[in-house]
Amino acid sequence: MMPLTFADVGEQNVIKRISGKPEAKKHLEDMGFVVGSVICLVSKFGENVIVNVKDTRIAISAEMATKIYV
Repeated sequence: MMPLTFADVGEQNVIKRISGKPEAKKHLEDMGFVVGSVICLVSKFGENVIVNVKDTRIAISAEMATKIYV
């Protein structure tokens, strides 16, 4: 298990855990980041990452991505 920021670009992973405060977890869940979902890291640039989750591309900060474990 590793944070999403360490995943390879283009590789599909399954979300195994989401860490952080309840507010952060709820925010990620509302965007579709739930345990068991398949996620793909599309690109990394600066302090942000673009991920594909549930057929939707979403940009999140690297800080938020470190709370998502795959």
